[in-house]
Amino acid sequence: MMDTQRGGWFGSMSAGDPNVNVPVTSSQSGITSPYLNFDPAYIGAHTEGDFIFPEGASSQRGRFELAFSQIGGSVCLGASIGGLNGIYSGLKETSAAQLTGKVRRTQMLNFLTKQGASSAQTLGVIALMYSGFGVIISKTRGVEDELNTITAATLTGLLYKSSVGLKNCLRSGAIGFCLSAAYCLWTSRERLRDFRES
Repeated sequence: MMDTQRGGWFGSMSAGDPNVNVPVTSSQSGITSPYLNFDPAYIGAHTEGDFIFPEGASSQRGRFELAFSQIGGSVCLGASIGGLNGIYSGLKETSAAQLTGKVRRTQMLNFLTKQGASSAQTLGVIALMYSGFGVIISKTRGVEDELNTITAATLTGLLYKSSVGLKNCLRSGAIGFCLSAAYCLWTSRERLRDFRES
């Protein structure tokens, strides 16, 4: 049972209690530290991020670390696009065939899963090849720049369609080159603007 004289299950804590009035900011910089028993002003101002990197490691992710998120993101994007396309195709086909009930639902699920899986696999393979070429080129050259991106995308396009003939292979390589060149121009637009002004 609650003790009414003490004010609660764990005793009374009022604003006048000196144990409650612990300062949560340091006197100089205003940094909050309610749970630590030290003055945060001793740490100093942070000029970099709050991450700890091993000695000699870069503070920026390399191509190999980015490859995992690129591949996974491409698979998810492919599954989403393929799933939406499957829903659209399924609605169109089942309406044309005048299917209803469980048969229509089953056909819709078939369209959704088949087209979603197919698109996810396609984009995943393309991202895997692009990331693999990017890592190999980056490690071979020892530098990370736009040339690696353009070369990796062009080689990916060439290799992806290499089994269907030279004409399609060259077309796919040109598509990879154009997409990567557009991406590099977009990400380097400030640097290009500074270059034109100087």
